Amino acid sequence: MKKILLAVVLGVTVVAVAQNPAQPAQGQPGAPAQGQSQGPVIKDPAEYNAYVAAVQQKDPSAKISGLEAFLTQYPNSVMKSQALELLMGAYQQTNNSKKTMETAAKVVAADSCNMRALALLAFYNRMLAQNGDPSANLADGKKYAEQGQGCWPKITDPEVTKMKPQMDQIFGSAIGIADYQAKDYPGAATALKPVVDANPTDFSVVYPLALAYLNQTPPDYQNGIWYAARAAAVAPAQNKAGIEKYARSQYVKFHAGDDGWAELLAAASANGQQMPIKPAPTPAEQAHDMVVKTPADKMDFAQWEFVLTNGSQEDQDAVWNVIKGKAVQMNGTIIGTTPDEFMIAGSSDDIDAKKADITLKFEDKIPAKLTPKDGASFDFQGEPASYTPNPFMMVMEKGRLLNAKPAATTPTHKAPVHKKPAAQ
Repeated sequence: MKKILLAVVLGVTVVAVAQNPAQPAQGQPGAPAQGQSQGPVIKDPAEYNAYVAAVQQKDPSAKISGLEAFLTQYPNSVMKSQALELLMGAYQQTNNSKKTMETAAKVVAADSCNMRALALLAFYNRMLAQNGDPSANLADGKKYAEQGQGCWPKITDPEVTKMKPQMDQIFGSAIGIADYQAKDYPGAATALKPVVDANPTDFSVVYPLALAYLNQTPPDYQNGIWYAARAAAVAPAQNKAGIEKYARSQYVKFHAGDDGWAELLAAASANGQQMPIKPAPTPAEQAHDMVVKTPADKMDFAQWEFVLTNGSQEDQDAVWNVIKGKAVQMNGTIIGTTPDEFMIAGSSDDIDAKKADITLKFEDKIPAKLTPKDGASFDFQGEPASYTPNPFMMVMEKGRLLNAKPAATTPTHKAPVHKKPAAQ
């Protein structure tokens, strides 16, 4: 698509300039009558003939030779800008990107608002850089693109203004890709979004737009996942599977499941209307769901911790008012001990992290011979007395060791996240 746009833009160059050749001075053969619109006038017949001979060449290589010779012989010609513009188009016709860019830079040096040259420089710098050419410079591409955007108020040539939509896509692409490489992800998304909307099958801008959304802080998952799915649909065959896998992983991360993924991928593949994605429940919503579905005295310790850490005050109170001061028996892992206080990990996550989430206080000092070693799993009883939500810590009072003596009945060990009411 971008090559088609560029061909259209440069095609206008060749036609527009060729249709407006230099006018011979009055008195020369072919000079316009007085009162007719005149372009630049070449007063020297030899210069005029050299210019006309060059621009009328049909073969691009012959035109290049003729124009290069003309510019060398007449470096200050009134037709210098037009000759350079035609030379730029001729080099582009021969697929000589290096000479095309060199000539385009000369055109811009002679005419800072030559929109065709600015579009070409923005395009080539962007495409060559994306294809791994180290000679290309994304920053230069962005510079020429922004220069072109700033020139629009000055442009009156109807042949150029009718190309504005196509040129704006070239400019937006160059700015967006440069911003993406510079890690200005919001800027990249802003520049690339209208380009992608106009060219939804152009993988070279669709995928960078998806990444620009997903790399923001915080990520814009709604837009990023949609355009990642769109990129998977229009990607080259060798890239489709990898990009689809990536898009799905972002969907699951945001939605907390893959339900609905197939429908979204199908809509994106058909270039349909963007589908909204339901985000995963927030921690507060998950906590509320726990409170609604499970009575507080039937929850395990991990559920208590989750609700008391993440729930609304109303949901925290609904749990705390039930368990506060009620003796509970549970299993935990010793993190540290003193004679009258044990630091315990009660939830499986905190056991794995070797982090205490319970402070168990005893009314009497515990003999050293009965004190479990750090890292040991043991059964205990305590009464929830207070808690701190973040970082979570529950203080239990009236602590008791259960089944601490060798002669005691072997306890029934429960999973570390479970608890039961104390025996009455």
